[in-house]
Amino acid sequence: MVTRLAALVRDSQPCVALTGAGVSTASGIPDFRSPTGVWARYDPMEYASIDAFRRDPVKVWDFYGKRLRVLADARPNAAHLALVELERAGLLAGVITQNIDRLHAKAGTGNLVEVHGSMATASCLLCGASVPFEDVAKALEVAPAPECPRCGAILKPDVVMFGELLPGSAIDRAFELAGRARLLLVVGSALEVHPVAGLPLETLAAGGEVAIVNWGPTAFAGHAALRVEGRAEEVLPAVVRLLRES
Repeated sequence: MVTRLAALVRDSQPCVALTGAGVSTASGIPDFRSPTGVWARYDPMEYASIDAFRRDPVKVWDFYGKRLRVLADARPNAAHLALVELERAGLLAGVITQNIDRLHAKAGTGNLVEVHGSMATASCLLCGASVPFEDVAKALEVAPAPECPRCGAILKPDVVMFGELLPGSAIDRAFELAGRARLLLVVGSALEVHPVAGLPLETLAAGGEVAIVNWGPTAFAGHAALRVEGRAEEVLPAVVRLLRES
């Protein structure tokens, strides 16, 4: 399976990766939708929706503050680094990610589309000020929620919450990349969240193929040219090794 995946990546260019939570679990970042994931313990409508933020931003920041502390110590794992190596070798045209953990950027991915936003910054909904991750983390050490340094309002993390639209520029870029891809490599995603779950259809409609690397079921598996059941941090480095040798 891995040998066939390496051949697909080599021969089906341009190749674009679409990544989900399964790429980051080896870095200590919990997934959201599995039976033991984040949403099994937190109601997303109470802790991760724009309505909840407007109603009680301190409660929402209690949730995101815990994640921020995890993210501060998290490092890219072998899956992130393998994707960077593929990109630098000219075998990966870009990475579309559903993750907000900054790990692709930390690893060095060049062409990165973060369709659900990122914890790298937080912004003020009143005056538009933007505050970097490090300053938000420091503010949370002394207060339950970070305040805007310009106007004093509580900042909102720059992630797409339930009830918000995806950033237009990011989703447009994602669909453009998927439409140009001869191979869409889906890694660590169950493809359950729309509109991102529609990206494989965009690739297929344009005459490309889809390959899936995931541990557990994936909604699109029946339409994929190849499905590799495995962990991203094991499968992707194996693909890179085979391509180095070919």
